[in-house]
This record gives sequence, structure tokens and C-alpha cells, in this order.
Amino acid sequence: MKLSILDQSPIASGQNAQEALQASLLLAQEADRLGYHRIWFTEHHDLPGLACSVPEVLISYIGAQTKDIRIGSGALLLPHYKPYRVAETYNMLAALFPGRIDLGIGRAPGGSAEATMALNDDFLQNVYKMPESVKELLNFIREDFPEDHLFSKVSAAPVPCIQPEPWILGTSGKSAILAAENGTAYAFGEFMSENDGMESFRQYRERFRIKGELKEPKTIVTVAAICAETEEYAKEIALSNTLWQIQMGLGEKIKVPSMEDVRKYEKENGSLEMNHKKMIMGTPSQVKQRLLEILEKYQADEIMLMTITHKLEDKLNSYRLIARELLDG
Repeated sequence: MKLSILDQSPIASGQNAQEALQASLLLAQEADRLGYHRIWFTEHHDLPGLACSVPEVLISYIGAQTKDIRIGSGALLLPHYKPYRVAETYNMLAALFPGRIDLGIGRAPGGSAEATMALNDDFLQNVYKMPESVKELLNFIREDFPEDHLFSKVSAAPVPCIQPEPWILGTSGKSAILAAENGTAYAFGEFMSENDGMESFRQYRERFRIKGELKEPKTIVTVAAICAETEEYAKEIALSNTLWQIQMGLGEKIKVPSMEDVRKYEKENGSLEMNHKKMIMGTPSQVKQRLLEILEKYQADEIMLMTITHKLEDKLNSYRLIARELLDG
């Protein structure tokens, strides 16, 4: 099984952004040592609980301090940017870190309406133009514009020896079809989708066309998971994320709560109800069983894990336990 990581660079209460970004580095280094296949960093804007607004900066920083693990964006929010600039940026990363760079592409705003307006003048129109923007970006990456195209002689320099690997990320059939028609790999965000992932995978595989270096469909399913030595402790530390999601849903701009914050909330409001449907939690053997079931269900090539805890050590331990169960040997 190939296992990978999606890291949002969450800022825990009592932490600042620098410490959260350093935690992302420590996670990447540990993941590299443990044998995880890739680690992606998300793009968010004006969210006090998340530190990474420019994933390519973090990719470069972490790429220089890791050895083998693939690194990339999960996702680069394309409607905010011109495809040529994105191609230049990720080509440069691929030149610096040959064979290790992924370009994950998404369409979400990644922040508030005000932050979106500050980033560009016409986000909704750019979302509407997403299929054209993806095609143009891939033309720059693959160097395959038609000869009569305006950009046929424009190079997204530096042109690397090994291209960044493009992925379309999404939570619906629309993203699956976009990936298939452009011949890219596809990552489905199961942890944040109410849509039928099986149907998205079916559409992707049936419509896949060879356009670039990828010769057959390639898929990732991304899930939220927390692993600990006991089921009770896994469920306990998951409560920080549960409370955080509740508070963000109420419009509160906060950092990831501590267990003290959780206990205070429960004393004032009653016990938290966890969303078990979208969270895998338990002992190593329990998490292993769930992950094998998901792999079988989706027939995915890879599983990507997202783990949010208040304490960095709990997060690192979760990834260590899962690696020991599924990657050793």
C-alpha cells in the first residue's frame, strides 16, 4: 500500500504561525523517514487556524530538508492565478527537486469572500474558466501547445528534466471528469465530501484519456484519521478537531483547541458528538482494517491521510503507528 499525507499546517492554541510551519517540516521529515510516499500542503487565506497560504514556499523549504518523499500542493487554487505563473513556479521546484514535485490543482476560494476579493478581481469568472485554465497550465507544463497557438513559443522556464506531476483534486464528478479529460491523476477528498466517491472514480476511469506522460488512470483517496495505542485515547485527542470544526462553523476565527479547551466546552455545553462517519480513529489494527476497506472500496492506488491534533507529538505518533502497521516490510 502507498500511504501519503495531507498537511494543513494547523496552528494549535498557544502556537504561532512560525511554530506551525516548523511542525510541518518536522512532520515531513518524519514521514520521509517512515516511508510515506508523498506529502501535500494546502492553500488557505485569512484563516487564523491555518498557517500555509503559499504552499510553493513551504514546498521549497521542506524539499531542501528531506530526501525521498514527494512534495506538492494539495491544492494550488488555480482560479486565483495565471496558468503561466503557476507553470513557472512548479517547473522551478521540479528543477530544484527532480522527480519529487506534485502539482495538485483545485478550484476552491480557500478563504473568506474578502480575502478572495483581495487576491483577484473576478474569482467566479475564473472558476467558470477553470477547464480552459487547466488546459493552458498543462500545455505549459507539457510543452505541447499547437504550433499556431499564441503561446507555442513561450517557455515556462526553467524547464526541468522531470516534469512536476499534475493532479486534479476535488470532491465531485465535475473534478473527476476534468482530470480524466486532461489525462491527469485524480485525488478525491473523501474526508470533506458528501458526494459519492465511487461514482467520481467510475467517471474518472471511464473517461480517462492519455494526454501527457500518464498512460493509465491514477488515483488517491484522502481520509481523516487519528491513531493511538488505545481506542479511547484516539477518540479523546480527536475531540480537539471536533470542537475546532464546530467553532469554525459558527464563524469563530480560532486556533486548534487544546484538551483543556475541550473539557471547558463540554462542562458548559455538554459532551461533544463526534462525526464518526468522516473520521477514522482507533488502535493501529482498527485503523489498518478501515484503511484496507477503503482501499478495496475505491480500488485506489494510494491513500492520503490527514490528521489534526492539538499536540504535535500525538500527530507524529499517529503517523508512526500507521506506518508500523502498513509500511514496515
